[in-house]
Amino acid sequence: MSTEASTPARVVVVGSLNADLTIYCDRLPQPGETIHGNGFAVNPGGKSANQAVAASKLGGQVSLVGAVGDDPNGTMLLESTARAGVDVSRVRRAADAATGVAIISVDAVGENSIIISAGANGALAPADVDAAADLFDDAAVVCLCLEVGLDTVAAAAQAARDAGATVLLNLSPYAEIPQALARLSDVLLVNAHEASLFLGKGTIPGADMDAAEWEPVRKQFAERGLYRVLVTLGAHGSVVLDSQAAGTQQITLIPPTKVVAVDTTGAGDAFTGAVAARLADGESLTEAAAFASVAAALAATKKGTQTAYPDAGEVRLLRSNHPRRS
Repeated sequence: MSTEASTPARVVVVGSLNADLTIYCDRLPQPGETIHGNGFAVNPGGKSANQAVAASKLGGQVSLVGAVGDDPNGTMLLESTARAGVDVSRVRRAADAATGVAIISVDAVGENSIIISAGANGALAPADVDAAADLFDDAAVVCLCLEVGLDTVAAAAQAARDAGATVLLNLSPYAEIPQALARLSDVLLVNAHEASLFLGKGTIPGADMDAAEWEPVRKQFAERGLYRVLVTLGAHGSVVLDSQAAGTQQITLIPPTKVVAVDTTGAGDAFTGAVAARLADGESLTEAAAFASVAAALAATKKGTQTAYPDAGEVRLLRSNHPRRS
């Protein structure tokens, strides 16, 4: 594991940048219903930009490959991401598409609903991955999600594999992926809903189940060529399924970090970015998941996404108050 004084290994994030248009309300509307909001904000977002910022704020050396429009939202995203320490030199300005946007509703207990419009994210192509080939050469982890085209995701995964980097695939927003992409993924990160969709309904244990109940799930992932999987369970923590580990270490339950949630938007991205940063720093998958659990919990205690993400000191402080997670 590297020391704090050393230069961290590079994390390359390939994917989306969105302007988040967020309305806060007491409850989420039912279909066909109009309700009153009690606040509105435009913030930088997009799963990949969020993950890059989270990893950077936690000490990672991070580069982002993506596309934005030649518009004010694109400028806002480039500036905010760069302020967080992320290298945005490979984020392309698309002349023929607007910057992607996400329409987000957040209720009084922090739950959200999100609709995204890809915009320039849809223009990100395998050619953009090829143009960033030098970034992959010294990457320790390449972080991917599904807010851009599958052909681009697959190209980035192959480039990462060719360079010897760890491929971390966040299967969100959920979509079926080809077996070839699954084989290229060293670590799969899913929430419980996504895991159920991927494996088949009824396969994910309840929050109170013990490690033995997760054994069939581990086997199902392994049968599909996914040997290292993180399943996040929201307020109930997460589960590490590592078929490459020995014996009882193949299944580890990561307990939740209890906080008062204000806005859960982007908490999953904070988790993903934290995992990427800690894996790049040489930590084990279980250690990275335990660290990421605290980072994601802290992210949910503030409104917004990137502006809510903690730094490494904040995570260490909270972990010190919960020794069983250290």
